[in-house]
Amino acid sequence: MRLATLNNGKADGELVVVSRDGESYLGAPGLTLLAAIEDWNAAEPMLRRISALVEQGAGGRLDHSRLLAPLPRSWQWLDGSAFPQHGELMQKAFNLPPIETDRPLMYQGLSDRFLPGHADVPLPSEADGIDFEGEFGVIVDAVPMGTTADQALQHIKLVVLINDWSLRAIAPIEMKTGFGWVQAKPACSVAPFAVTPDALGEAWADGRVHLPLEVTLNGQWFGHPHGREMAFGFHELIAHAARSRDLVAGTVIGSGTVSNADYATLGSCCLSERRAIEMIASGAPATPYLHYGDRVEMQALAPGGSPFGAIGQQVVSA
Repeated sequence: MRLATLNNGKADGELVVVSRDGESYLGAPGLTLLAAIEDWNAAEPMLRRISALVEQGAGGRLDHSRLLAPLPRSWQWLDGSAFPQHGELMQKAFNLPPIETDRPLMYQGLSDRFLPGHADVPLPSEADGIDFEGEFGVIVDAVPMGTTADQALQHIKLVVLINDWSLRAIAPIEMKTGFGWVQAKPACSVAPFAVTPDALGEAWADGRVHLPLEVTLNGQWFGHPHGREMAFGFHELIAHAARSRDLVAGTVIGSGTVSNADYATLGSCCLSERRAIEMIASGAPATPYLHYGDRVEMQALAPGGSPFGAIGQQVVSA
């Protein structure tokens, strides 16, 4: 099942159910995605009935320009860093000591808005080191404190594709304070469709999205690393986050930048990783951070197309 949110002039938009080809839809009367996820046991059967009608040819033509992020805002956004190759490259390039922990890495970011995957992204200054980060994410229902990783799988209701924008020049300054990121992490962008795990078929396994994530910059291939190389699956990230607190329904959990050991062939999903590779190879980065007018596109590649739809955005001056 594939869900989206239409812009109806309200902050949470209007929940709709979308066909597998992404071209037609039916509304879910009176529902937003946040309301649906908060009462998923009641909402899911109704949404699946609507989905069956859409696949049978009912519904109207979907206007993609009206789509918001599937979940335009939520209570909580927790982003992990579950691809070890990314961290290892950063440590090697900047001569940093390894992080001595066997626990997942995670921070809490901005969740009061998620940007549509087709909208321009206004940012205050090119000097801030504007970067993109392609990653997968999940949306959960209410997760009780102390939930185990095995139990957490049952709380994953939807899967999404995220561009986690980062301002690299600000990040080191904020990291030194020991209090975490605020200025360095503006609002994330999300591809238009949220899908149920079963809709991914064999591409959903072990709490991971087993699909390559293709990124292009200004029309040029940048990378297509695969989602299977997470050191911790989403169920393990959820259990980590829920160790000492309940997770409210609608919490979004991110994988962190998709990164693979075979980066020489598969490329990267963020500029900072490519710059780190260049520093290791030649002592200095050659790839610049983004300029106003640059366009970033992302999609997860599957045999039947792109299940999440595509992100395609231009960076502009705020």
